[in-house]
Amino acid sequence: MSNYVKKASIRHWAESDRPREKMMLKGKSALSDAELLAILIGTGSSGKSAVELCKEVLSSVDYNLVELSRLSISSFTGFKGIGEAKAITIASALELGRRRRSADPGTKPRITGSKDAWEVMSQHLSDLSHEEFWIALLNRANRVTRKICISSGGFAGTVADPKKIFSVALEAKASALILCHNHPSGNLIPSLSDKTLTQKMTQAGKFLDLPVLDHLIFGDENYYSFADNGLL
Repeated sequence: MSNYVKKASIRHWAESDRPREKMMLKGKSALSDAELLAILIGTGSSGKSAVELCKEVLSSVDYNLVELSRLSISSFTGFKGIGEAKAITIASALELGRRRRSADPGTKPRITGSKDAWEVMSQHLSDLSHEEFWIALLNRANRVTRKICISSGGFAGTVADPKKIFSVALEAKASALILCHNHPSGNLIPSLSDKTLTQKMTQAGKFLDLPVLDHLIFGDENYYSFADNGLL
């Protein structure tokens, strides 16, 4: 009697072990990250189930979903059993998850502190492999009216032009603004240039009656607030 066990196809598993059926029976929270990914790709490779293949992918980033979201299409297709279509499916699902974190519920979000600003802007500045500089424009009720990307650069930095920032803010008739940029390295410690820019922007904002309420540095699922640390 052969002791060979076929693993390549989910349909050969016990029903309670199949990711799709498991979600139907126990709910989405009962599934592991590998099982959720397996539902996206559907099939594995020769001799390896979809779940086993997804465990291999997750293992390559130490099971860190933030790092997983930073993988390129070509990185995903580097795994045997993941072609371009499957890679695009995974990348699309991760991008939807990223956007969902800061989805607009239909009303302009009100900023009462740094955490509010982080939640509003994380959609744009989390999980990036390069540095970007954004501003959030607020009205007199401290509600966000616009979110604007000022510049996009490389891994080491990007240029934030104070003239451009205030020109955009004044044209939009903003009452206040919040500066935001990310550190792809995950290091939240502000650099000397970060501090110099913040000081320059704060002084200019006072002169123009357009206050800079905060400057946030985004890292891996965390942030640094200049206002919270008394640097404004």
